[in-house]
Amino acid sequence: MFFTYLRRELRRRRKAALVVASGLALGIALVIVVTSVSSGMGKAQDKVLQSLYGLGTDMTVTKAAQPQANSSERPRFRFDARESGSEGEQSSDRVMVQGFQTLSASTVTKVDAQSGVADAVGGLSLQVVKVSGEFTRGQFQQGEGGGDQRGGGTGGGTGQPQGEVQGGGADFDVNNYSVYGTDVTKPALGPLTSSKITSGRTFKATETDAKVAVVDSAYAKEKKLKVGSTVTIKSVKYEVVGIATADSGDSAANLYIPLKQAQTLSDSKDKVTTVYVRASDSQKIDSVKSAIQKNISGTTVTTSADLADTVSGSLSTASSLAANVGKWLSIAVLVAAFLVAGLLTSSAVSRRVREFGTLKALGWKSGRVTRQVVGEAMVNGLLGGVLGIALGLAGAYAVTAISPTLQAQLGGGAGGAGGGGGFGGPGRQAAARTLDVALTAPVSVTTVSVAVGLAVAGGLIAGAFGGWRASRLRPADALRRVE
Repeated sequence: MFFTYLRRELRRRRKAALVVASGLALGIALVIVVTSVSSGMGKAQDKVLQSLYGLGTDMTVTKAAQPQANSSERPRFRFDARESGSEGEQSSDRVMVQGFQTLSASTVTKVDAQSGVADAVGGLSLQVVKVSGEFTRGQFQQGEGGGDQRGGGTGGGTGQPQGEVQGGGADFDVNNYSVYGTDVTKPALGPLTSSKITSGRTFKATETDAKVAVVDSAYAKEKKLKVGSTVTIKSVKYEVVGIATADSGDSAANLYIPLKQAQTLSDSKDKVTTVYVRASDSQKIDSVKSAIQKNISGTTVTTSADLADTVSGSLSTASSLAANVGKWLSIAVLVAAFLVAGLLTSSAVSRRVREFGTLKALGWKSGRVTRQVVGEAMVNGLLGGVLGIALGLAGAYAVTAISPTLQAQLGGGAGGAGGGGGFGGPGRQAAARTLDVALTAPVSVTTVSVAVGLAVAGGLIAGAFGGWRASRLRPADALRRVE
């Protein structure tokens, strides 16, 4: 009898049922879209952060670089003096530690021993400045500023060293690139994990001091390098065993070589610039940070949350809107939908006073009438849930299909990449830079489950309103309505 009566009433009151279901559907769809977009924002931000410090890294330990006291500390390059008119090109490499002061390699062991640390690995960030050309009777000194130069030691550019020739003439090129010394025994942690090997292979755990290199794909294309090619750093030849493509499109370094080789090239025996740390539990990151700062003095510990605070641009703005405005808008729409559904159900019961009063006069108990009203409300709620999930999935699919591009600007201030004491992977410059990230709106099973729960909750709330109203009806109400 219950289901027969339910089916008949729902068919007879299709318009009213559709109105209630539509209100619930709108609220549920909005929740799905906002939740999915927020999830997409989180994934986009994770992608940006991974481009800086590598997959799986929760924090880094560094020591801020000290500013150079005077220009006399600039690196110098010396070449054999040649008579004017003599032929033959010369070149010289200067390998310098980049970005941070070096830490003792024992710091990695100390960090790894801290409570809550699952793993720690060290890395050495280097900058190689290569000067090549013809020099006559003079000394080349690297100065500050400008880029690739020719003739007389002058030239322009951005971010490249500028040189001068003292007591002679020259026709030369200046080229610099970043090199990162990687601990090949722990490939699952560090900046190389933010890139995928697209040609060749990665390092073997046994190649701790091997003369092999992995090259970033963009740099390989620029220099026409491939697997099997060789690159020379400070007269040492390295075989290219792999080409790596950064997931974010922006690599951590141009070249990666085993850590021990990097230490040898830069005369930094048993030294590192960055310690990459993975916590045993994401809930312990703050306590691990505090422990490292307390027990290992003179270091700066930067977490992914610290780095995230430096991200600005449309990604940051949209993420804030989704997390704040979107969340409260969803709540407001849901509350309104639940109230409207309840009021409409209560109003529908009021219009059916004669019907329910007659049923009570025929012997129906108040509980039976209430169950009938709640059953109708639950069906309306489930119908609204189905419509809401369909609308929400369509909205999330539309966002993913369009994939709007968001920009994330990474500042170079304190706590930023490459800044003093910042997270910073190898080769990071202090200046701000911008990454483009495509937004998606992935819908998880959890999100759909929440939507189903909201549909049931909406039906129960509407049923509670209607059931309360129905329980107050008396057989006499039907007689008064007839009169």
